[in-house]
Amino acid sequence: MSFTIATETPLSEDVRALVQALNAFTFELTPAEYRHHMTVEQMAQADTTLFVARDGSGATLGMGALRRHEGVGEVKRMFVKPEARGLGVGGAILARIEDLARQEGLSRVVLETGSNFDAAKRVYERGGFQTCEPVLDYPPSAWTAFYAKSL
Repeated sequence: MSFTIATETPLSEDVRALVQALNAFTFELTPAEYRHHMTVEQMAQADTTLFVARDGSGATLGMGALRRHEGVGEVKRMFVKPEARGLGVGGAILARIEDLARQEGLSRVVLETGSNFDAAKRVYERGGFQTCEPVLDYPPSAWTAFYAKSL
């Protein structure tokens, strides 16, 4: 399946549906106190750029965002619909996030994910991310895993 990736507003209805699907997925796997979600309104702020993957018909396949902190980029809201998993969508979105971070002169990209999100961890590790100590202001827990990549 071919797909395209472009920057988009998170405020569209189909992106809101992706966010709802991601939230539903994480709600099943992670206790509430260990979820660090951004709302679509937070994702629409100037410090965040959202990438959305779509198939040839325009249907959404997945998303991921770059949130900027002082000198550091953070990967946020990575999600690929179940029917699009295994097609390289997640890795392609991650590459776009990294490319933008490099273009903007960020020195490092970090992320926090669920310790039991095995498929997500494989995407990050294939993309050259390495496990690290807690990043930004995220507290360590048995439910979280942290990754970083120098650019």
